Amino acid sequence: MSLLKIENASFQYGKSTIFQNISFELGSGSIFCLFGPNGCGKSTLIECILGYLKLSGGSILLNNQSISSYRPAELAKSISYVPQSHAKNFPYTVKDIVLMGRAAYTGTFSAPSAEDIAIAESALESMGLTAIKDKPYTQLSGGQTQLVMLARALTQETPIILMDEPTAHLDFRHELIILETIVKLIKENNISVVMATHFPNHAFYFENSGIHTQVALMNNQALEAIGSPVEVLTEANMLKTFKIHAKLMTAQTAGEKLVRGLIPIEVSS
Repeated sequence: MSLLKIENASFQYGKSTIFQNISFELGSGSIFCLFGPNGCGKSTLIECILGYLKLSGGSILLNNQSISSYRPAELAKSISYVPQSHAKNFPYTVKDIVLMGRAAYTGTFSAPSAEDIAIAESALESMGLTAIKDKPYTQLSGGQTQLVMLARALTQETPIILMDEPTAHLDFRHELIILETIVKLIKENNISVVMATHFPNHAFYFENSGIHTQVALMNNQALEAIGSPVEVLTEANMLKTFKIHAKLMTAQTAGEKLVRGLIPIEVSS
């Protein structure tokens, strides 16, 4: 049974069509990667799933119920969100930011309960953030900020997390830390993830880590291909979509595990 089902979804800004006839399903304990070039509609689709934008056509079902029938607080108990960037306007502590993930469970004028605080503390520990929990959020690095966003999403206790390019602007090490953390969340908490990304090797990384992974190639207002990473992220599709020559490589790790990845070779003339 699917947790999230998108059926023939279409979206327009005025007379401009952003995407049309988008359909896919998200199962439990899995990841669905939305991959495609800049401006193809990945972030817009995520905002539609979150209820920020309304579809022009089609439907989005959460547990077989239209998301339009959910009140915001109800939806926040089922779907959490990790953006690619987050404005740091006020010097809240890291713990305060993570505790905000409990907003859907508290009354408008209620203080967080002992249970809310315990859940936030557990999320901080899970993300390795306990040592900096009292640090002003405005003083964090990009990598630390994304870990805090993941901790806040975990505190929200939702079965689904939407992520919009969560490794954007991160260095090589922190990118890998975020990917490892996502794998940990899926395996240990049975969380399901929809993740927009510009990097095909993210999908291969999740598959190489033993996560059930589907990837959709979003381009020309549609999903041009959908399936496993090796089915979608082909050399032919990279040439067609991005006009680059790439090579799909297979390597063996020290533990004799086979892993796959795409290597860009050159821009097609």
